[in-house]
Amino acid sequence: MEWKNKYKKKLCSAAEAVKAIQSGDRVVTGHACAEPQDLIEAMLARKDELKDVEVMHMVAMGPADYTKEEMEGSFHHNALFVGGSTRKAIKENRADYTPSFFFEIPELFKNNHLEVDVAMVQLSKPDRHGYCSYGVSVDYTKAAAENADIIIAEVNEKMPRTHGSNIHISKLDYIVESNNEIIELPNPEIGEVEQKIGENVAQLIDDGSTLQLGIGAIPDAVLNFLEDKKDLGIHSEMISDGVVDLVEKGVINNSKKNLNPGKIIVTFLMGTKKLYDFIDDNPEVKVLPVDYTNNPAIIGQNDNLISINSAVEVDFMGQAAAETINGNQISGVGGQVDYVRGASFSKGGKAVIALPSTAGNGKYSRIVPELNSGTPVTTSRNDIHYIVTEYGVANLKAKTLKKRAEELIKIAHPDFRDELKDQFKKIYN
Repeated sequence: MEWKNKYKKKLCSAAEAVKAIQSGDRVVTGHACAEPQDLIEAMLARKDELKDVEVMHMVAMGPADYTKEEMEGSFHHNALFVGGSTRKAIKENRADYTPSFFFEIPELFKNNHLEVDVAMVQLSKPDRHGYCSYGVSVDYTKAAAENADIIIAEVNEKMPRTHGSNIHISKLDYIVESNNEIIELPNPEIGEVEQKIGENVAQLIDDGSTLQLGIGAIPDAVLNFLEDKKDLGIHSEMISDGVVDLVEKGVINNSKKNLNPGKIIVTFLMGTKKLYDFIDDNPEVKVLPVDYTNNPAIIGQNDNLISINSAVEVDFMGQAAAETINGNQISGVGGQVDYVRGASFSKGGKAVIALPSTAGNGKYSRIVPELNSGTPVTTSRNDIHYIVTEYGVANLKAKTLKKRAEELIKIAHPDFRDELKDQFKKIYN
């Protein structure tokens, strides 16, 4: 086959491939568990040769060594979402954060608001027609590749082949073969608080609902309480291992979905080998670009769409802050607002923000009279619907500001309720 000859001609080492990167380039890398590990390592080996290379991506699951102090001058990170390995550099102003709704990021590349000089992506092996899938990360990665001047692909034989999005090897400029294990996200520890929150959220989920699940212990805890539900579906930016169990038990079968019936719709995946084995060549799972999966107008076409996300704190007005702590950027808006608004378009939709009632081992209430000055609001008071803690559910939709505060105090931790009531009196009496 002709494509095989082209493949061989483009095949090279990682060190040879990254020579295409020039000083001053913007390099967009594959996202999360699909970051191209060998290519990033080879790029960093050119530290002394390169200046002012901008490395752009959302959450990094690898070490993000380009954010180290010794990399200053050679590499500069521009984050579209902030993760554990990049927070320190952003806090110390050695890296930048660019706010954007997740579903809008591909448009930034397509319209050259952010020109892509080099896309470094990780792909599955080509099929018999020469097409590689984007594996566990399509999201913005596909748009970055399609709009880059140069595409460097790490073709990993261990990358699951996923359905829904692909790229032909003829579009690739350099191909580097690898055999790395796909980065895994271990299952989070689910404590008593998360279990109770999960139980409270599960009460809001009816048979036949379509779910969007965020990342972490709370969404995973919700899944633990859904085994008695029927005919659930998935339209989410991502899923993790817990979904696999419910599929195997027949709880999630996508049979009642009016949009993409019979299909799990996601834009990226983070989990363990259990999840990766499940999605490999599985036609039930479609991994699509984020400007489809997270577009509120698309999300809203799913009847009974339940979005489940979290926050750092919520104030009396219902404003949810999920991105900063004490002024430090710890994450980003991600897809939270995409799905909150999508749920509002959905017939029978519900948008849930679930969070523990306290932080700092019980020292601080997450229900607060007002957000600190300068704290960015992630989900506005106009968008908010349900707030859930381990102490109950507050439905804020169509409630006055005064009534919202009263409902939120009811689900605050008992240790803080008297103090919050005193603050309430100062504000509303």
